[in-house]
Amino acid sequence: MFNFFAAAPKGFEYSLAQELIEFGATEVKESVAGVYFTAPLALAYRITLWTRLASRIVLVIYKGSCESAEQLYNAAYCVDWPAHFSNKCTFSIDFHGTGGFINNTQFGALKIKDAVVDRFRDDDIERPNVSRVDADFKIDAHFRNGVITIAINFSGPSLHQRGYRSTTGEAPLKENLAANMLVRSGWQAAPSTLLDPFCGSGTVLIEAALMAADIAPGLQRSRFGFEHWRRHDKAVWQNVVEEAKARASVGLERCGIKFYGSDVDAHLIGVAKRNAENAGVLQLIDFKVADALTIEPPAATGYLITNPPYGERLGNVSELLQLYYQLGDKFKKEFGGWKVAMLCSDIELISSLKLKADKQMKMFNGALECVFNIYTLHANSTRRDTPVLPDGVDIADIAPAFANRIKKNAKLLEKWAQKEGIDSYRIYDADIPEYNVAVDKYLDYVIIQEYMAPATIPEAVTKRRLSDVLLALPSAIGINPNKMIMKTRERQKGASQYQKLDERKLELITTEYGAKFKLNLTGYLDTGLFLDHRLTRRLVGQKSKGRRVLNLFSYTGSASVHAALGGAKSVTTVDMSNTYITWAKDNFALNGLQGKQYEFVQSDCMQWIRDCREQYDLIFIDPPTFSNSKRMEDSFDVQRDHVNLLASLVKLLSPAGELVFSNNKRKFKMDIETLTKMNIKVTNIDDITLPMDYKRNPHIHNTWLLTHA
Repeated sequence: MFNFFAAAPKGFEYSLAQELIEFGATEVKESVAGVYFTAPLALAYRITLWTRLASRIVLVIYKGSCESAEQLYNAAYCVDWPAHFSNKCTFSIDFHGTGGFINNTQFGALKIKDAVVDRFRDDDIERPNVSRVDADFKIDAHFRNGVITIAINFSGPSLHQRGYRSTTGEAPLKENLAANMLVRSGWQAAPSTLLDPFCGSGTVLIEAALMAADIAPGLQRSRFGFEHWRRHDKAVWQNVVEEAKARASVGLERCGIKFYGSDVDAHLIGVAKRNAENAGVLQLIDFKVADALTIEPPAATGYLITNPPYGERLGNVSELLQLYYQLGDKFKKEFGGWKVAMLCSDIELISSLKLKADKQMKMFNGALECVFNIYTLHANSTRRDTPVLPDGVDIADIAPAFANRIKKNAKLLEKWAQKEGIDSYRIYDADIPEYNVAVDKYLDYVIIQEYMAPATIPEAVTKRRLSDVLLALPSAIGINPNKMIMKTRERQKGASQYQKLDERKLELITTEYGAKFKLNLTGYLDTGLFLDHRLTRRLVGQKSKGRRVLNLFSYTGSASVHAALGGAKSVTTVDMSNTYITWAKDNFALNGLQGKQYEFVQSDCMQWIRDCREQYDLIFIDPPTFSNSKRMEDSFDVQRDHVNLLASLVKLLSPAGELVFSNNKRKFKMDIETLTKMNIKVTNIDDITLPMDYKRNPHIHNTWLLTHA
C-alpha cells in the first residue's frame, strides 16, 4: 500500500474524494485543494489513468514537522533517493508554500536539491543532473503550517491535459473543470441528452462523451511521472492500459446518449469538431453554428450545461446582462422539464437570468472564482425571482419606477434638446434614490455613472439595482445595449477610483449651439465636454464679441471655441495638460477656426498667471476643486485659494472687463466680504448657468461674475 495526494483546484475536494472512493481507494481524506488517499500500485495506476478531476497525483514518501532549513535538508536527505530514480535521469523539484523560515519557494527547492545530490554522492553514486524543463523525474514538495510533505510526481504533466486539444478558444475551460461541472450537476450519475449552447472548443461535451462512452481520460497521454520511478511495474501498468482500451472500444459502440453543441463563432465550432475527433467521440456529438437565443430543445428533457460568456471573457457588460435575461426567459418558456447548470464569475450576470437556483456552489476557473448554479425548469413553470412579465410588457418592467421615470424624462428632453440645438444632455440624475445613477445621452449613445452608494446599503443590493438599471434602459429609451457605456465608482481598499468597464475607443462629434466638439466616450474618465457647463460656455460666447478672451484651466477648450465663434478679437487657451491642449486645437479645427489670434499654451496655470503681463477683456476660469499635480509648484484648493487666485486675475482684467468664475465644489463659499474690500464686485449667476437637464442637481456647479467695483 502507498500513500498518495491527489491535487485539484479549490472547490473540487468533495467530488474528487467521492471519485477516489468509487475507484476503491482507502483512507480518503479531504484537504485544501486536494485529497489524501491510500492504494496499492495497480489501483494507483488505474486512478492516474481514469481520474477525471485530479490535476496531479503525487506519491508521498515523507511527511513531518519542519521548523528550520536544517530540518528541511535532513527530511529530504533521509529519503533513499537512489532507490527511487537513476542518476542517469534528470530531475527537478516543484516546491509549493512559504512561511516561517521559508521566504520563497526557490529557497525550499534549493535545500531539497542539495539533500538529493548529497545523498547520491554519500552513497558513492555520481550525482544526477537538474533540469528545470521537462525533467525525467519530478520531486514535489509542499510546506504548510510547519509541515513538509515530500513526494514523487506520480502522474507527470497536469492531468487536465488529456491530449485531444488542437487549439482552444479565447477563454478555454480546463478539462477537469468541465468534468466537475458534469459531476456536480448530477448528469454523470444519470446521463441523458446534453446540450451546450456556448460550447466554444467543445470541452464540456467532449468530457461528457468520454464519460458516457467509458473512455479513460488519460488514454491519449504520452507521458506519466512514474515511468522513471525504479519501482514502476511495467507489466501491471500495461494490463491497466489494455483493460481501458477494451472498455473504450465496447463503450463507444454501446453509447446511446445524444450530445448537442452550438456556438455563434464558426471558427470555434471547427476547433470543437477537431478536438472531438482527436478524442475519438466526434460521431457522438452534433455541433452547429447558432446563436444561443435561437436554439431549440433537442429532446423533451435533458441537461443544459454550459460556461457562457462573462465580464472576464467577452462582451460589454450591458450587452451581457441583456443576454442573460433573455436566456432566462427562453429557458422558462421553452425548456420545461430540463436541468440547467451554468458556470459564471459574475453573480449579477447570473442573477439576471431571474431564475431560482436549486443549488449554488463555488468553483475556480483558473484563478477566477465562479459560481456554479443548478436550476430545475419544471414543465409549464413560470418560477422566477421576480413576477413573470405578461405578454406585451417590455423588459423595462424589471425596474418599473426607474423605467417609467427615465422614459418620461427622455421624451420631454428630446423635444427640448432639438429646440436648443444640442444633441448631448443628461436624461436622468438620481431622480429616484434607489436607482442612484446619472445617465447622459451623447447622440445615440448613453453613459451610465453610478454615484457612490451610502455605506448603510449592502454592496449586493447596490449591484443588483445597477444590474436592473442596465437591463431596463434599452427598452425604456429605445437604445441598443451595445451603445451603453458604464462607468462606476467602486468600493475598494484605499481611495475609491473609477473603473472603466468598456475598453473600446469611441470618438464622436457633438453639436452645441452651433459649435462642434470631439468626444471620447471611453478613453478617459470624462468625455471631453462637461455638459453641466453648457450655458456657461454659451454665456462666454455671448460676451466675447470684439474682446480679448482668456480661458484658464481650459480642459479641451470648449469655452474657447464658443468665444471664438462669438467673435472674440483674440482667444488665449491655457492648460497644464498637453493632451488637452492638443484636443482644444482639434476642436478649433473642427469649427474651421484658425489664425494667429488663437493662442494655445501648455503651462501650469498658477505660474502662468504670475508671469502674465497682458490684459484681457473677458476671463473664464473653471479650476479643479483640488490638485497636487507634480507639475504644479504648490497644491491648489479652490476653497482655500480662491481669493488669491481671483485677486491675481482681476489685475489682468481691463477696466471694463468681466471675469466668469466657476467650480464644482458642492459646499463652496465665496468670500465676498474680502473680495469687496479689494474693490471687486461679485455677482452670483447660478440662475442663468444651470441647464434644464440639471435642474434636479442645483449644486452641480456654482458660477460667479466678477468686475472692477
